[in-house]
Amino acid sequence: MRLPAALAVLRVREFRLLFAGQAVSLVGDGMLLVALSFAVLDLTGSVSDLGFVLAAYRAPTVAAVLVGGVVADRLPRRAVMVAADLIRLAALSASASLLIAGEARLWELLILLALVGAATGFFYPASTGLLPLTVGPDLLQPANALRGMSQAAGTIIGPALAGVLVASVGPGWAIATDATSFGVSAGSLALLRLPLHVPPLPQSFLRDLRDGWVEFRSRTWVWVSVLVAGVLGNVFTPAFVVLGPTIAKHHLGGASVWAAILSAQGAGAVFGGLLVLHRRPKRPLVGSSLAWGLLAAPNILLALVAPPAAIAAGAFVGGCGLAIGQSLWDTTLQRRIPERSLSRVSAYDMFGSLAFNPVGFAVMGPIALAIGSRATLLTAAVWFAGSSLALAGLPSIRAIRDDRKPA
Repeated sequence: MRLPAALAVLRVREFRLLFAGQAVSLVGDGMLLVALSFAVLDLTGSVSDLGFVLAAYRAPTVAAVLVGGVVADRLPRRAVMVAADLIRLAALSASASLLIAGEARLWELLILLALVGAATGFFYPASTGLLPLTVGPDLLQPANALRGMSQAAGTIIGPALAGVLVASVGPGWAIATDATSFGVSAGSLALLRLPLHVPPLPQSFLRDLRDGWVEFRSRTWVWVSVLVAGVLGNVFTPAFVVLGPTIAKHHLGGASVWAAILSAQGAGAVFGGLLVLHRRPKRPLVGSSLAWGLLAAPNILLALVAPPAAIAAGAFVGGCGLAIGQSLWDTTLQRRIPERSLSRVSAYDMFGSLAFNPVGFAVMGPIALAIGSRATLLTAAVWFAGSSLALAGLPSIRAIRDDRKPA
């Protein structure tokens, strides 16, 4: 049976292997937070301890991502990714073994999860740089769309699978399953047949980092997009997630309704990936910027305490916009940034997003207490809508065109 034209990328052996391994790994990622939360609560019963463990997992990713970008541009990216997967496999296997044996202590989990977070900071810049080595330029957009769809599917399947495992055999076994997913990822990467890696001229780490910064800031469309969507946008993005549970508890029917709304957001991301598989906008960054603005919809509906079905529909639209925007953005980076510095530029992009997302989580509650949840959500909605229109109208954004004929 012939694959649809939009799925022609799946005919490419290297991409099939990469996609399959990453899809399994992303399901594991979706399991980890659920399993980890119950593991710590079973161990100590302290919400503060859970916060410490989650911080130990997240903070090293932020700290490592710029270093990871330099390493991924200097060494073979596949080797960096395999090493990161094996570290995560080992650290999570050790965590699972301690939990299953009933011998885990909090400090041990803190150290092991910090290793997982640091390895993740090395993995993702290398991943962005590796994808163009597996497919040609004409297939980058559908490849990124499929990658985004697998990530969205992981956020739906992973937590559900973790919930079943935690309830039936315990959180340690759920974490063990997550560890196995990294073994699958490493195995699929090892099977790839890639072009010979040509190492760059030797120079200091700081010079590598500075050269990546020069590539980043020399392109207005890159740094403006990262500033608006990555840095400032991630201050507003948590509004929906932070304020939603309280509104759901008091006005919408409780946790089950909120879970359904979040599932609708994940389903929207899958649908957005399907849409971008079939469309190649002439101005991809205009499309990406406008898609980003769709995040206004769920914030407005939640602010108005609309019926749950309407909020779920808004979450679906927001998830769709996120998937479309991210796919078009990643594809444009991969086509426009020189291969020699792609991982470093993507690392600066990721750093802006990762570093400022916790800021948004930290300030959203106090802001809501000061001005009210409705005003906070509407402010976020105005930001998403206004900033997306402003971005789409910038000459540097509109100048990025895709004039190639469809394959």
